[in-house]
Parts: sequence; structure tokens; C-alpha cells
Amino acid sequence: MSNLKKHRFCELYTMSSGISSTKEQAGHGSPFLSFSTVFNNYFVPDELTDLMSTSAKEKETYSVKSGDIFLTRTSEVIDELAMSCVATKNHPNVSYSGFLKRLRPTQNDVTYSKFMAFYLRSPMFRKTMTNNAVMTLRASLNEAIFSYLDLLLPEFDEQVKAGDLLYLLNEKIELNNRINIELEAMLKTLYNYWFVQFDFPDENGKPYKTSGGKMVYNDILKRDLPEGWINVSLDSIVSRCGTGLNPRNNFKLGEGSNYYITIKSIDDGKITFDERCDRISDEALQIIDKRSDLQIGDILFTSIQPVGITYFIQEKPTNWNINESVFTLRFNAERITPEYLYMLLSSQEMKSYTKQCSTGSIHKGIRHSVLKAFQLPYGGMNIYEKFTNIILPLLKKQFVIEKENLQLSELRDWLLPMLMSGQVTVKPSAESKKA
Repeated sequence: MSNLKKHRFCELYTMSSGISSTKEQAGHGSPFLSFSTVFNNYFVPDELTDLMSTSAKEKETYSVKSGDIFLTRTSEVIDELAMSCVATKNHPNVSYSGFLKRLRPTQNDVTYSKFMAFYLRSPMFRKTMTNNAVMTLRASLNEAIFSYLDLLLPEFDEQVKAGDLLYLLNEKIELNNRINIELEAMLKTLYNYWFVQFDFPDENGKPYKTSGGKMVYNDILKRDLPEGWINVSLDSIVSRCGTGLNPRNNFKLGEGSNYYITIKSIDDGKITFDERCDRISDEALQIIDKRSDLQIGDILFTSIQPVGITYFIQEKPTNWNINESVFTLRFNAERITPEYLYMLLSSQEMKSYTKQCSTGSIHKGIRHSVLKAFQLPYGGMNIYEKFTNIILPLLKKQFVIEKENLQLSELRDWLLPMLMSGQVTVKPSAESKKA
């Protein structure tokens, strides 16, 4: 077991605030490190999509260099405060947001950047930061904590070995994410090709509309449809539309080891199981299931902002269920396939419709009745079965990759506290010793 040493945080890093930019500066110019990028990444990405017009002096003052740590300094909720993101290389011409704090190392042999990226996102450190946050109308980082907070760290060499191992796990997760993004793009392209452009294969295997397939104007949808197609409501192609359950008078949150999924844990195509999820007991899970009745083939659909985020259930849930702000829709087996329903609910047309029809003064949302009134082109079961035969392998591959990512994340999170405390150490392999 390694010996942990106590270090004063403020003696290892200097803290600086980000740029106070104007609206005129945003959207053009040089790469810019934003709040959302820091919040969503352990490490500063190689490519930054946000832009900010900054002077040479501002680039120098608000620079991003190898070893820098960036913390979110303000948020509407405490759980999103002081989320960290670490730079593992220099980023020329990049500046960072005024909603962030930069910690720049004053040494190069006490902390290892890749280890610190995981240390600062560990439940232990996150709890320390949230306990010292200031909550008024918004949560804000109490900078005074930086002056008296101590860090218990392994020796530098052990940080390197542990950090490199955790970094490799994280790189595999990121690679899987990129693969799934490509698969998602392929799925959306296929859906648009078949059901927006109507260039599905005709009887001769040629694209229907482009090859001169007959199109007929539909008065309800205000567009041309392939001959024989009609307009139908979403209600006519689903067999069930339900929700999860609110804990009020039903069960208690924070008990047990099962996950209580809300809209913040659902992203298109995946669910994130992490410390931000509330936990529920086995009894609560059974109570929710009586209402949600989640089955393989059901599609989850967020009903409040952000409205219309989807997830396709391909495996029977065993340790999680949903709250009342998440709809669950089930396909009508006589009219469509679940795979087509998932792509329809994830489509741009549906997102535009839900955005237009969402109501509410504080949290905008959509009602079951409004969602089920959505009108769409319908071409018969045969076209949906052919479409499903093509996309099903892609959806299955996505699901396998997401399961692998979950396992890798669990392994990373299981190793982290033991590596931090020195309970376990990483030994070099025989090959690395020879080298």
C-alpha cells in the first residue's frame, strides 16, 4: 500500500477567472472552452466547436495549457458545480469562459494531470466541493475553500501509473462514443432517405421518388406522398403510451441500489447511470413498474425540456425505472415495427413538432394527447419491415457498445477510490520492464 501525502491545494495551483466576453464576440474567431464542454468532458477535447473573438492579449491572459484544470464556477443546481476538465496538452489560441475557474499547476512533480482528472471527479472530492458551495439563487463555487482545502495524493510515480490506466479506459469509452455517433448518423441518413425524401427501394431496387415513382399531394400533411400512402396519427400506430411515477406518497428516494431515471440521465440513444441518478429500493422499483410496465421494444421519450429525447429499450430493465416526466411508447405490432417507431420519435420532424407544441411558463412540456395527435405519412407494414431489416444490425451494434461502455465506466469507478487511497497499485508489465 502506498503512503498518501497531504498537500495544500492552493500551494499546488493558482486560480484564475475566465474571460468576461460580450455577445458580439461570441460565435466567431478562435476556439473557445465553454461551460458545457468542461461539464461534459474529463479532458479538454482536441477540437473545440465553440468560438470567441479574442485579442492576442486576451489569448495570453486566458490561455489553456497542459496541466490546467478547469472548474465550473456557477450553476442552477449544486450537483453541476465544480465539475472539472483537465488539459493534457497546450491549446494555442484557445481562451476559456468566464463561467469557469482555471487552476494552473505551480509544480510538475506533485500532481499528474491524467490522475487529477479522475481524482477531481471522484465522489469523495465532488462531495467536498458541493458541501462548500454557496447556494442563493444559483449555486456558486466558494473560492475560499481553495485556500484551506487539503488533497491526499499518492506519490507522483504511482499517480502516473494509475492515471495512465484510467486514461486508457476513458479513451476506449470515448472511442466507443465516436463509433456510436457515426452509427447514429447512418441511421438518421437511412431514415431521411426512406421516409423524408421517399427514396426507399422500389420494386426494381431503385430509389422510388428519384426514379419517377408517382407522388400524390396530401391535404393534411401539405406535401406530396408516394402513391398509396396516407396520413395517420401517432395514436393509431402505438398500442400504449404511459409514464413513470413520482415518488410523492408512493416511495422514498435515496434508498436501495436501483436507479431512478429522470430526463437528465437520458441522451438520444443512451442512459447514463452515475452518481447523479437518484437511487430507489427493490420495493419502489416494483411500485413504479406497475405503472411504467417497461418492455423490450418500448421507446422512452422525455416530456419536458429538453422535450423529445429518446431511448430504445433493447433489454428488459432489471435495476432501473423512470419518473413521471418520461413517456413510454409501445408500437402497434399490426401497423409498424418498434425500430421504425424509435426512428420516427427521434426524427427532426418530431423534434420540430414537440418544440412547437410544448407549453408551460416555467418548464415547457408536451401532453400525451398532443403527442399522439402528431400526423405522419404511412406506407404499410411491408415498408417498415424492410426498413427494420436494414437498421436492426446498426441498432444492435449501438446497444452492445453502450453496454460495453457501462461496464468500462463501472470498472473505472470501482478502481478509482482504491487507486486514490493506495489500496491497490498498478504494476508495470513484463514487456514494459524489458523496454
